[in-house]
Amino acid sequence: MVGTIVELDVREDLQKKIEPFEKIMNAVKPLQPGDIFILHAPFKPIPLFPIMKAKGFTYEAEQIEKKHWKVTFVKQG
Repeated sequence: MVGTIVELDVREDLQKKIEPFEKIMNAVKPLQPGDIFILHAPFKPIPLFPIMKAKGFTYEAEQIEKKHWKVTFVKQG
């Protein structure tokens, strides 16, 4: 059974020099074990990985295009 899937694209925010961290944290706050958070970013968001890990997420990052990374975070039980 797949839970809720939340998808967020922060590429435009970053292009406009808007820091998306708060938006990301607000998006993941209500997620329950089994829920999935998909993040689209212009680069591999390495600083985010330990933060998300501490919140109980595993992740998988894939580069789709030169400036498009898709990172799938899964909330663990």
